[in-house]
Amino acid sequence: MKNSDYKVLSLPKLNNLTPSIESTALKLMEEAGELAQAIGKFRGLNGERVDMSEKEVIDRISTELLDVAQVAVSMMFVMEETYGINIEEKLEEHIDKLKRKGYIK
Repeated sequence: MKNSDYKVLSLPKLNNLTPSIESTALKLMEEAGELAQAIGKFRGLNGERVDMSEKEVIDRISTELLDVAQVAVSMMFVMEETYGINIEEKLEEHIDKLKRKGYIK
C-alpha cells in the first residue's frame, strides 16, 4: 500500500481526565447517539421540519462524527495506559484485517 492511499487523522490525548474503560465506553455511546440524532433529525428522517441548509446539516454531522472519533481514540489511550495494549501493534493488526477482507490493498 502506498502512502498516498492513506489519509492521516491525528487526534490528541486529552488532559486532566481520569477515564476508565467503562466511563469511556459510555461516553462513546453518548457521542454515537448524538451522531445518530444529527443524521436523523437534521436530515428530516424523523418527520420534523428541517430549518438548516444541507451544508449546515453536513457540518453538524461531521462535528458529531469527530466527537465519536475523539472518544474512540481516547479509549485506545485508556487501553494502552491501563491494560498495556500496544496501539501500534493493534493498528497493524487492524490494517491486516482490512487487507484480508479486501477493503484495502
